Amino acid sequence: MQKLISILILTLLAGCVSQGKFDQKANEAAQLTKSLDAANTRISTLEDQKKQLETETSDLNAKLIALLKKNSELQQTLLSERANQDRQQQTFSSRAEQMQQQLEEMSQNNRQLLDSIAKLQQQNAALEKQVAAERKAREEKLASLQNTYDQLVGALEEEIKRGELTITNLKGKLSVNLPNKILFDSGKTVVRTEGKKVLRSLGDIMNKFPDKALLVEGHTDNVKISSRLKDKYPTNWELSTARANSVVHVLQDEVGLPGERLIAAGYSEYRPVADNETAEGKAQNRRIQIQLVPMPKSE
Repeated sequence: MQKLISILILTLLAGCVSQGKFDQKANEAAQLTKSLDAANTRISTLEDQKKQLETETSDLNAKLIALLKKNSELQQTLLSERANQDRQQQTFSSRAEQMQQQLEEMSQNNRQLLDSIAKLQQQNAALEKQVAAERKAREEKLASLQNTYDQLVGALEEEIKRGELTITNLKGKLSVNLPNKILFDSGKTVVRTEGKKVLRSLGDIMNKFPDKALLVEGHTDNVKISSRLKDKYPTNWELSTARANSVVHVLQDEVGLPGERLIAAGYSEYRPVADNETAEGKAQNRRIQIQLVPMPKSE
C-alpha cells in the first residue's frame, strides 16, 4: 500500500514539475514513507505493549480480586475474632464477677469463722476454769472421802480385825459391808445383839459426818425362799428389803441417827459380789451394804 502511494506520488510529480522539484518531492515522499514506517513500527510496538499491559492488567485484576477476597476473609476473621474476644471478655467479666462474689463470701465466712473461733476460745477458757474448779472440788471430795475412810478404818479397826465388817473406797464411793451372819440369824430379819454392837460403833462414827446420808442396802444370795418363810417373805426381794429396814430402825431408834439421813433399799439377789455357785460366794452375797452418799437436797 505504501509502495503504491509512493509510485502514484512520483508519477504525479513527474508529469507536473521539474526534475529538481521532483527530486525534492521524492525525498519528502521518502521521508514520509520512512516516518510512516516508523509510526507503524511504533504502533505495532504500542499494540504489543498494550497487549502486554492488558495481560498485566488482567493479572493485576486477578491478583486484586484474590486480594479483595483475601481481605474479605480477613475482615470476616477479624469480625469473628472480635466477636470471640467480646464473648471472652463477657465470660471473663462474668467469671471475674463470680470470683469477686466468691471472694467476698469467703471473706465473710472467714470473719464468721474468726468470730466463732474467738467465741470458742472464750468458751474454752470458761470450760478450763470450770474443769479446774470441778477438778479441785473432786480432789477435795476425794480427800474428804479418804479422810472419812481413814477415820472409819481407825475407829472400827477391832471390828474389821474380827471380820465383822469391811470398808471399801472404790471410785469415790465409800461403803461399809456387814455379812448377814453378824447381823441376822438364818431366815430372820431381827438384828442380833452382836450386830447391834457393830451398828452402834458405826453410828458413833457416822455422827462425825453429818453431811453424809447412809444408804442401807439389803442383798441376798440366789437361793429361793424356803417353804417355812414363804408366807412372810415370798421372794428374796421382801427378805432383803426387810433386813435393810431392820438396820435402819436400829440406826435411828437405838443409835440415834436422824431419820432424814437414812435410806433403806432391797436388791434381792441381783447385785452379787461373788459367785453363787460356792458356799463361800453365797455367804459373801448375803450382806448389808451401807454406802455414804450426799445428803438429799430438801425441796
